[in-house]
Amino acid sequence: MSGEPPDRSRPRRFRPRPIGETRLEFIERVLDAYGLVLVLILVTFVVSMTLPPEGWGGRVAAIAVAGLTAVIALTSSNVRLGRVRLAVGATLVAVVAAALGKAVSSDGLLGVAFIIAALLLTAAAVTIMRRVVLASEVDFQTILGAISVFTLLGLLFGYLFLALGRLASGDVFTGVPHAAARDYLFFSYTTLTTTGYGNLVPAGDIGQILAVFEMLTGQFFLVTLVAGLVSLWRPGARAHEKAATGDEPRG
Repeated sequence: MSGEPPDRSRPRRFRPRPIGETRLEFIERVLDAYGLVLVLILVTFVVSMTLPPEGWGGRVAAIAVAGLTAVIALTSSNVRLGRVRLAVGATLVAVVAAALGKAVSSDGLLGVAFIIAALLLTAAAVTIMRRVVLASEVDFQTILGAISVFTLLGLLFGYLFLALGRLASGDVFTGVPHAAARDYLFFSYTTLTTTGYGNLVPAGDIGQILAVFEMLTGQFFLVTLVAGLVSLWRPGARAHEKAATGDEPRG
């Protein structure tokens, strides 16, 4: 009615820019959604598992979708525009390297493409992790971010194993002379979750080191971060606080 304006603090929080507020808020709601990131991670997994790596479509599509996942993850974490542009550039370099690797039959170029994709996924995982850890309160968005990081870990280690398969002189797995992309990703996720079926065993030192590092990372992540976030998550806490303080008008 009269007196001080009641919504003085809200514009500073929900309207960071004065121009195009409605459109910007809509874009932020779409991009600032780790649910979208999680869907893209699953799409990357399916594409990498199902498309044959020997053809043009398989390798290029897998690299391109992985790069797109990393770019959307960085955008969802509100990183600087320069870093997003750098990620887009790295994705283009990886796609070109994968295409050239097919054109000149170079396993080295394809291995480099998978390494770049793994680095992009690593940057995305670290960025999301930082935002999750520094979050002032634990909500559904924070939980989605933690789940996205965990699924990203399996994907990025899978791409590292894919790169190893292209760059290593010998077999990556004992008794599996021609491992497919699905083998590397399957091994990565079973290692991350410490399921350990035993059908795939790393043959060389690098593969064993990566496997041990992935196992430790997965256990540390689940036991400490995810368990801690779930224990702090109070879905109805904010609604109860608003009702108790009378912030929401009734009737």
